[in-house]
Amino acid sequence: MNFSLKDKWVLITGASSGFGAAAARAFGAEGAKLLLGARRVDRLEKIAAEARKAGAAEAHFHPLDVSRTASVEEFVAWARERVGGQKSEGRGLHVLINNAGGAHGLDTVAEGKDEDWEAMLQSNVLGVLRMTRAVLPLIPHDAGATIINLGSIAGHVAYEGGAAYCAAKAGELQITRALRLELCGTGIRVCTVDPGLAETEFSLVRFKGDAPRAKKVYEGTNPLGAEDIAETLVWVASRPSHVNIDELIIKPTDQAAIHKVYRRQ
Repeated sequence: MNFSLKDKWVLITGASSGFGAAAARAFGAEGAKLLLGARRVDRLEKIAAEARKAGAAEAHFHPLDVSRTASVEEFVAWARERVGGQKSEGRGLHVLINNAGGAHGLDTVAEGKDEDWEAMLQSNVLGVLRMTRAVLPLIPHDAGATIINLGSIAGHVAYEGGAAYCAAKAGELQITRALRLELCGTGIRVCTVDPGLAETEFSLVRFKGDAPRAKKVYEGTNPLGAEDIAETLVWVASRPSHVNIDELIIKPTDQAAIHKVYRRQ
């Protein structure tokens, strides 16, 4: 029997756009109760409203910067007031989506910038560790709860200009694997969903607002959309409680490998 997400608490980081925003709407459509975090609070208000319209039982939002321990701790204290802890009867957080992250720049190692490297490692690696550490006391054991980390095929295969980002996503992958070992026997499931070419604000952020350059990344292709990934996240979290989807790579049909993409003229 599938794990029902109805009235279950779901926490999504980086929920102001892209995969996170789409996930809020998708989990909302399942009747879940949502806790949404991101730095852009004005956007969170709109996403929370969309999630409620989709069917969310509840949708709350609060500022969150996963690169700052104080922000993470403040957010999780706010979350605890709503969901209780792992020992609270019938309560607790059942799904954690560690989505906050992203890439900054496409420079070679020789031309890389400290601020870009640090931003990527802070959000994609340390942010996942901080958030998971803070949230674990809220997650009930033996209840089909799930931690899903958003990775990338960049965590599996390197490419020129992607040294720091590939390293960060490889770090996320190893965090996921280590966490699964550490939580074995608790009933908490741990998964990484690793998308390939997906058109969101990802490239716009990577290229620091250069829209023409960002658009060129997807030119001539039919890439994944945020909704494709959101649907996958819901599927992973709703498997029967004895089933864990360890690692899932999802690419568009036009992408055979990270370096081989079919582009129409």
